[in-house]
Amino acid sequence: MNRRRFLIAACAGALHLAAMGTALAGPAVRPALRRGGGPLGSAASGAEASAPGVSPSTASGASGASLSAQPASDPKNSRPPLDDDLAVQQTAHPDDLDVPPGVDDAVRDYLYKMRRFDSPHPSDITLPPHRIPVLRAATDRLGRLERTVGHGFFYLLGFDEAVRVARNYPAVGTFSPQELALIDELFHADASAYGFMGMKPLNSLTATIPAREVHKVPGMGNYVYQGEPRATWETIRRLLGEEVVLTSGVRGIMKQFHLFLTKAAVYGGNLSLASRSLAPPGYSFHGIGDFDVGQRGYGARNFTSAFTATPVFRRLEELGYITLRYPQDNMLGVRFEPWHIKVATA
Repeated sequence: MNRRRFLIAACAGALHLAAMGTALAGPAVRPALRRGGGPLGSAASGAEASAPGVSPSTASGASGASLSAQPASDPKNSRPPLDDDLAVQQTAHPDDLDVPPGVDDAVRDYLYKMRRFDSPHPSDITLPPHRIPVLRAATDRLGRLERTVGHGFFYLLGFDEAVRVARNYPAVGTFSPQELALIDELFHADASAYGFMGMKPLNSLTATIPAREVHKVPGMGNYVYQGEPRATWETIRRLLGEEVVLTSGVRGIMKQFHLFLTKAAVYGGNLSLASRSLAPPGYSFHGIGDFDVGQRGYGARNFTSAFTATPVFRRLEELGYITLRYPQDNMLGVRFEPWHIKVATA
């Protein structure tokens, strides 16, 4: 606890500066996220085709619009995600955040949001309303794409191959120009603008994962990278036996997009909320080597802080394998992830 207090206090000054900027600012409208000249909220050309069932006026919106800090839509009537990687169980925390005296309000507010990562907050950044239909269309298409190519292959699917398969399979359907623009802009945007402060190990939207570089773990439905990740997993498996399971391994660009966009879509386009529990596409270390583990039979609870009470977690901690990518009260804008095994370096 003393070490954690020290780290929190040491980061207070830096976080206060971030709070004055784009990442943790108040409810004022932020500048648009840009790649080249295309802000996420800007209008598409009038010549562009709209997403299926979306009129041009709602597909891309008025020119110059931007991401804004606003409450997310009520998700009660939204379709819940089915992917285990999206399973979240909000943990209740006392109002006392156990922070050292003298920590300023910006840090205290940040820790409050991280402890309540799956709740919308007034300063969250959301897509403007006219981009929501495109977000939902892209999310649905990625779901159809995953069902078409198979869940295992989808983990490795690259952007170019995804576009080709979608175009050739009517069950998926061609990505609209607006959907591709949203994918492109979200990938190239600086995620710190909506609160994710981690590194970006993948900088190419068209990055691929050669089959020879990964190993499919028997009975787990997931892949790990060859080399150190595979050796780490196999050592863990040998030491812990049947009780440990690989809950998520290699995740390529399109898999991460599906997870991230689904989370954002369920919560009304809230990018900040999505990024508190899922790294934005390009920012996930699952793309270069990290993987998640769990307790057999523990289900969705493996993706919650309840995992720390399992025999698997305690044994991994004893053996020194718990070097967390996202520890409790980290300053990266990410919830506590005790199940995430840190292997890769960028």
